[in-house]
Amino acid sequence: MLYFCYDLEAKKVAELTKISRPTINKISHQIREKNSLECEKECPFANGEIELDESYFGAKRVRGKRGQGAGGKTPVSGCISETGKSIHRL
Repeated sequence: MLYFCYDLEAKKVAELTKISRPTINKISHQIREKNSLECEKECPFANGEIELDESYFGAKRVRGKRGQGAGGKTPVSGCISETGKSIHRL
C-alpha cells in the first residue's frame, strides 16, 4: 500500500518486494477497486451512475515514458456523478 501511495511503477515495486509484476498489478487494481467502493459509500449520489478516473500531472514527459512511469508526477483521482457534478477529488 505504501508503494502504491508513493506512486511507484509496478516494475519497481516488484523489485523492492520480490513479488512478481503481474501480482503487483493485480494488487494495485484491487486497491483502486476498494478506493472506488469507499468513494461510493461517502457519495451522496450513490444511487446514480458514477465515473472514477485518475490522471498524472507534473514533470515534463521523459522520452518514451508516460503516466506513472514518467516519475515526478502527482496522481489525482476523482469521482463524478452522471449529472456532471464533481463529488470527490483525492
